[in-house]
Amino acid sequence: MLGSTPAYSSFSVDDFDAARTFYGDTLGLQVAEEGTGDMRMLFLTLAGGAKVLVYPKGDQHAPATFTVLNFQVDDIDTAVAALKAKGVDFQRYPGFDADDQGIVRPTENEGPTGIAWFTDPARNVLAVLQE
Repeated sequence: MLGSTPAYSSFSVDDFDAARTFYGDTLGLQVAEEGTGDMRMLFLTLAGGAKVLVYPKGDQHAPATFTVLNFQVDDIDTAVAALKAKGVDFQRYPGFDADDQGIVRPTENEGPTGIAWFTDPARNVLAVLQE
């Protein structure tokens, strides 16, 4: 029934302006703001045209404790270095052995050859990964 209708993912932030700056300037995504007042929304356009809705939730915001966006990159070392140069801090999680750059490099042959997690200003979890 819904297989032929457009769909998009969404998540909240506690600081709308910081989110717009982070996603637009730091990550370099196409960001469009819509609405006014309490009904302001950001639409992020990802590679391939996929859209993600980011909406303000102020004091009621609870950061996602799971990865809300995964960015597939050709070279994870270069991507991590570029993000660090823009002030992005990478997260380390128990049970995942990260190298000095914060990159987890699985030893098994399945899944990504490297993944590194970071957060947006609202503490939502994002990742870059290399297949």
